[in-house]
Amino acid sequence: MIKFIKNFRKDEDGAVTVDWVVLTAAVVGLGIAAVTTVRSGIDTAATTLTTDLGTSMTEAAAVN
Repeated sequence: MIKFIKNFRKDEDGAVTVDWVVLTAAVVGLGIAAVTTVRSGIDTAATTLTTDLGTSMTEAAAVN
């Protein structure tokens, strides 16, 4: 039994898995934070682009 406990204590296979899970969670968290930060700016830019393109198309149609 003592030998089993010593081998179990030396085994590090599970520790690598925990490291990868923590690293993946950190990357996902940073991605969500980045999207949350820039979402309103992207929405504004998309709305402005749509409005400007609609105006340009309307003016181009009126000229022809």
